[in-house]
Amino acid sequence: MESAKHAGDAAVAVSKAYGVETMFTLSGAHVFPLYDGAVHEGMRILDVRHEQSAVFAAEATARLTRKPGLAVLTAGPGITNGVSGVASAHFNGSPVVVMGGRAPQSRWGSGALQELDHPPLLAPVTKLAFTATGPDSIGQDVEMAFRTATAPHRGPVFIDFAMDHLFSPSPEHTVRTQTPSPLEPDPDDLAAVARLLGEAERPVLVLGSDVWMDRAEEAARDFAESWKVPVVLNGQGRGLLPAGHPLLVTRARGKAFGQADLVIVVGTPLDFRLGYGWFGGKDGAPLARVVHIADAPSQVTTHMQPVASAAGDLSLVLWGLSAACGEAGVKTSRYAGWADTLADTARAAVASDAALLGSDADPIHPMRVYGELNKVLDDDAVVIGDGGDFVSYAGKYVEPARPGNWLDPGPYGCLGTGLGYAIAARLTRPSSQVVLLLGDGAAGFSLMDVDSLVRHKLPVVMICGNNGIWGLEKHPMQLLYGYDVAAELQPQTRYDQVVTALGGAGELVTEPAGIGPALRRAFDSGVPYLVNIATDPEIAYPRNTTGI
Repeated sequence: MESAKHAGDAAVAVSKAYGVETMFTLSGAHVFPLYDGAVHEGMRILDVRHEQSAVFAAEATARLTRKPGLAVLTAGPGITNGVSGVASAHFNGSPVVVMGGRAPQSRWGSGALQELDHPPLLAPVTKLAFTATGPDSIGQDVEMAFRTATAPHRGPVFIDFAMDHLFSPSPEHTVRTQTPSPLEPDPDDLAAVARLLGEAERPVLVLGSDVWMDRAEEAARDFAESWKVPVVLNGQGRGLLPAGHPLLVTRARGKAFGQADLVIVVGTPLDFRLGYGWFGGKDGAPLARVVHIADAPSQVTTHMQPVASAAGDLSLVLWGLSAACGEAGVKTSRYAGWADTLADTARAAVASDAALLGSDADPIHPMRVYGELNKVLDDDAVVIGDGGDFVSYAGKYVEPARPGNWLDPGPYGCLGTGLGYAIAARLTRPSSQVVLLLGDGAAGFSLMDVDSLVRHKLPVVMICGNNGIWGLEKHPMQLLYGYDVAAELQPQTRYDQVVTALGGAGELVTEPAGIGPALRRAFDSGVPYLVNIATDPEIAYPRNTTGI
């Protein structure tokens, strides 16, 4: 049997067969054979300044390309530094394989450098966490990692390699990458959902990230338009219907969720972002009936009892549901008035935005930033949010034109994703605008990785909403206690000068009229550029506790 030079070659060859083009990492001797394998296989190696950024970049790669992402972390602290990224991938359902170094098996238990049994730490936030059994099986083990990560419901897999095993010869491995048959939904489940829609007078359709990840965007739009159901978009589902589409009622979300009698949720969990699945009950309306549709049976909610559910490949589910609605004789006229009412409410909300999106208030109102940004965004721009109150405005006022072009931390809510996500976005969408929206709090987690953007020649426009506080904490704490602690940052900190010092460029903006010209300079610069905008710390983003 022919042998590879070492086990690192085998691991990288399998990764490449699964479509991996970039290895994200921070240098460590425990994983040198993986780097050597990448050199042999012609795989790009992109090194960052903190392991969390490597995992976030791998996760964003998976979310943007719908192929698996790869992060390689050295043993011990390299892996523990990456845990938050793995947890985010877990909550986002992102197919990521994290390969870790491990102290030599021949020295195990004797106190080798960075000796730590990693899989038990990673097990709660992965689909699978394990140690490769030996150099002879590394090809098979890595294939199992990728196969597991990419199978619905997708998610991260962790595998580590004992250092002495990784440096050892390993046999060539033939990868069997046959695409598994998609999971067919139960026709009876689809028929039950169709009957519910046929009975509804105030239905709402929620489309989430897994619609994009399951490549079901065409089926989703066809279903919504064929059956004229008002749509609210969530996560990477944003852009499935473009801004201005008559069925897109995300801006009427409160009314839609508060007065609906049927909510069909597709491709996203019934978590805090959706009021835990409790809809209706507003203005005298009864509680809504809820349908949950997921890409795998394991993802159907268990904390509440939906009146119907379905699981399977989401394209097959949505095409099948459309056919079932035809067989059930669903009449869109039953809820046409409701759809018109929501459309009118959404249009009124958009119209009411104009004053603040063009506000000349001084200090700067955060909404003015998005009023200016919307003027210069291309349809294929990738917009990344990493922050609290500042980025909350983006979720409300930036409406992607296409699906798959919005990235935020997701339900885990981990700050610090931004630079890793931006690295991945620039690599995977080389001709698109890449815009990273940072709160000044979030900037403190990962701004050093601007150095990675500079070294690897990855131009990104960064916009920092700098209000000098932890806004998501300061305002609620004042409301609760009448005071706040641990919620202050230095006003107008020159994050732009940090970027300049690292080899990029930037500027501080303190007046509303300066925002537009600064953004145009940033997009024209061709370098990592941070527009540092001093916003009003007294303005609190409006929110409630239900997530509706």
